[in-house]
Amino acid sequence: MMENGKNLGDEPNDYLWDGSGEPDPDVQKLETLLGKYRHDRSAPPSPTVVPEERWSLFPWLRLVPVRLRVAATGAVLAAIAMAGFVFYRTHRPDVQASWIVSPLSGTPRIEGLESGEKHTGARLAVGQLLETDSQSRANLRAEGVGQIEVEPNTRVRLLMMGELKRIALDHGTIQAFIWSPPGEFVVDTPSATTVDLGCAYTLHVDDSGAGTLRTTLGWVGFELNGRESFIPAGAACATRPHVGPGTPYFEDATPEFREALSRFDFEDSGLEQRANDLKIILAQARKRDVLTLWHLLSRVEQDQREHVYDRLAQLAPPPAGVTREGILRLDQPMLDQWWNSLGFDDIAIWRHWEHAWGGESGREK
Repeated sequence: MMENGKNLGDEPNDYLWDGSGEPDPDVQKLETLLGKYRHDRSAPPSPTVVPEERWSLFPWLRLVPVRLRVAATGAVLAAIAMAGFVFYRTHRPDVQASWIVSPLSGTPRIEGLESGEKHTGARLAVGQLLETDSQSRANLRAEGVGQIEVEPNTRVRLLMMGELKRIALDHGTIQAFIWSPPGEFVVDTPSATTVDLGCAYTLHVDDSGAGTLRTTLGWVGFELNGRESFIPAGAACATRPHVGPGTPYFEDATPEFREALSRFDFEDSGLEQRANDLKIILAQARKRDVLTLWHLLSRVEQDQREHVYDRLAQLAPPPAGVTREGILRLDQPMLDQWWNSLGFDDIAIWRHWEHAWGGESGREK
């Protein structure tokens, strides 16, 4: 390309780079407009990077490929984020120390909330009371623990919400659906302590403090001052103030069996009355009723224990290592071994709970 007989490339124009050559008018115009923004100070000194110094603390890192260093850094950051998330979820006061309350009907009353306040999504905190009237029902839910349906005319209190989750049922009816580890959810009643062993159950307490527990899934422990009852699915157990839990039974047992058992547990005052009702129980017992007979071994008088042993051994022979003499002297390991052979559940779960929490449960009602 020619201009005035010259190639444009013959004499390079370096005005933009070093100010030499013929200035372009457009460039000069821009220089005039932008000149007031000219930086006339010297550039700040930049630190000298000595390659060897950056590895002085961890010299072995220079041997790790860059992509692995990046991946490791990402993994560390992810672990820190996850730890923070877990800490937040497990240490939030509203998660650790309360149950979410959802009304199912009517207007359940939460202690500390006025009647006009919104109860949906409210929380029942430790020390608070929830009460339903004849027209109201409520659902309690705790993350990682389970849910409780509170029926009409019921009063419950939240006592503990740490590693051991504990409520008190003063009166009324609750249906508990629990998925926390066995032994971590406990309900106190006026006449016994209910210990969840991985289950669903209904618990009713009347105004006198007497109660009935019915298990629909898994099994439940009922306890008062060392008096223990184990209630598997399909079974029930009554409890009375100052007596504690009665003897568990399957609800499809004969009426004669259940009536005699109730008298034996809570009404019979004389040895002859108890002996007569025990005869009815043993005569009416089916194979399924070994649940009741096993419990009776430790509840009858010494001279009656042989009769209970004989009937239980007839319906469910004791496993190897369990002897008549051991059972008659109430050898606990032998009793536990016989229980485990009956097909209900492993009693070691209960023994673990007794060791871990027993000191907090067996209080006088």
